[in-house]
Amino acid sequence: MRQEEIWDAETARSYDTPGTGMFAPEVLTPAVDRLAELAGGGRALEFAVGTGRVAVPLARRGVPVTGIELSQPMIDQLRTKADETTVPVVVGDMATASAPGPYQLVYLVFNTISNLLTQAEQVACFRNAARHLTPGGRFVIELGVPELRQLPPGQQAVVFESTPGYLGVDTYDPLNQHLISHHFRYTEDGQAHLSRSPHRYIWPAELDLMAQLADFTLESRHADWSGTEFTAESGSHVSVYRLGQDA
Repeated sequence: MRQEEIWDAETARSYDTPGTGMFAPEVLTPAVDRLAELAGGGRALEFAVGTGRVAVPLARRGVPVTGIELSQPMIDQLRTKADETTVPVVVGDMATASAPGPYQLVYLVFNTISNLLTQAEQVACFRNAARHLTPGGRFVIELGVPELRQLPPGQQAVVFESTPGYLGVDTYDPLNQHLISHHFRYTEDGQAHLSRSPHRYIWPAELDLMAQLADFTLESRHADWSGTEFTAESGSHVSVYRLGQDA
């Protein structure tokens, strides 16, 4: 499953869920608030900007936002909400593509760094962020904590969400640090539709080491965008890394 095949036109059309899920105000507003604060009046770059879930409201706050995005169908969907002047987008891979900079803030939200399926690609993503930032600039990552503690011996799958009309299941390959998210959606006529996405999961300590390789240091880590304390029981984290002053 290549990323270009996953983020196709059908996925782009159904990606936005205004007012619910990751588009719910209680999910989105704290993220935009925090990113606007971290931008500090400077320019921001979103890796894997997608349909502009975060970039569009952040731009409305007055933060100049540019995006990098691999999927043209996702960019086409973004263009129904913001034009090229409002949110310019470079087509390319977030680990290698370049956007006209520099920036005060680079951010990567909603587990998207895990779409890079090798450790080398994930390290390259950190280095690409560093190339785009001014000295002292920040790289922000929102990422889930692997749920391996839920796997009893011999079991490979975890149900991560079960709601009316939807079932989400992750299957793990601990040897290679991979998982596949399976999304089952059920229509009123009883039909089931399956989509899948592969990921390479990352422990917080490994993420911090990747940051060090790109001359970042961890500035803060919280369980969410609102600043909740990160603990051993947290299911996700928002980590803010700061680039060395001499970069």
